[in-house]
Amino acid sequence: MWELLAILRPGLHLALHVLVPGVFARLFWSHNWWRAWLIMLAAMVIDLDHLLSYPMYDPNRCSLTSHPLHGAGPAMLYLLMLLPARTRVLGCGLLIHLALDGADCLLMTSG
Repeated sequence: MWELLAILRPGLHLALHVLVPGVFARLFWSHNWWRAWLIMLAAMVIDLDHLLSYPMYDPNRCSLTSHPLHGAGPAMLYLLMLLPARTRVLGCGLLIHLALDGADCLLMTSG
């Protein structure tokens, strides 16, 4: 089973980065969910920090420990973004992104 999960993990990870923000948008911003979803998808821009790494993409590297915009300091900033209404959706998208990357890190160490 772990072998199959290892094969499916990258695709599942990317799919969750699209689907989970959509679910949150429908639950918490139902009146304008598509706009909230697009803003949360825009939060994937934090993956630009992968350009600073060599190799740029490594399927066995944990983003939370390897990329500057994925660390604890930025996470605190993203958490603060939940307070003002103007930045709440983006902050939510950034935190969802980090949570999914964290789940991916856990999957890498399992099995």
